[in-house]
Amino acid sequence: MRIKNFIMALFITGSVFAQDFSGRATYKTHRKSSFELDSTTIATNPGIQEQMEAQMRKMFQKTFTLDFTKSESIYKEEQELDAPKGPSSNGSVMVMSFGGGGTDFLYKNISENRMANKKELMGKVFLIKDNLVTYDWKLTGETKNIGNYTCYKAVYEVEEEEIQINMIDGDVKEEKVIKKRSIVAWYTLEVPISNGPSNYGGLPGLILEVNDGDLTIVCSEIVLNPKEVKEIKEPIKGKIVARKKFEDIAKEKTKEMMDRYKTRDGGMRIQIGG
Repeated sequence: MRIKNFIMALFITGSVFAQDFSGRATYKTHRKSSFELDSTTIATNPGIQEQMEAQMRKMFQKTFTLDFTKSESIYKEEQELDAPKGPSSNGSVMVMSFGGGGTDFLYKNISENRMANKKELMGKVFLIKDNLVTYDWKLTGETKNIGNYTCYKAVYEVEEEEIQINMIDGDVKEEKVIKKRSIVAWYTLEVPISNGPSNYGGLPGLILEVNDGDLTIVCSEIVLNPKEVKEIKEPIKGKIVARKKFEDIAKEKTKEMMDRYKTRDGGMRIQIGG
């Protein structure tokens, strides 16, 4: 069954809530990293592969908050973790951090089907303005509990082009591959807003959990109609670009940074996709 058959549930259930309905959801995120070093680097730095994998895992464990009303929301990082640092004795290994941590936040206007995402990329602030990301969700009818909330399973599957930027033996190479992307979302009708963490949404209830490839997002707390209501303001500062344009800029900046630090003594592979 597709989302069209259930969208009325959002409005029927939502009618019992007051017009000033608001809340805050806290999410924990985790992403499995893909980090490969060449044999020369591993041989000259025993244990470096395990060290870098541990540091990458720490970098991707973050906490976000979603402050929302029935029609608007702000999704922002709650705390900023230090970027991991790799060995620098021979300059052969590095980890690049492009985001601005807590300075980045995403504004969504559900009623107007638009978003404004403020992001910092290598010291420059961008304001990504575009329509909300759409998903052709398939509702499965499967249920489970997340905390005290009954949640329903939705699945989205699509084939997408993924770009892999590799630096091996000092040479930066770009490879395009087609991969099947599968997203599983768990949403609850008990919080009847068509919203969720990051760009996820479009279901007849708040999304509490997302499994998107290597990324996992789980809601750890929900506070409805809090005494102190967080003011939701759309970001206005930054160079305005569309989503696709920003993705192209990020890809080019990645290649530039890898060219700057490339070395003939070793290499690494960074995967960018999804």
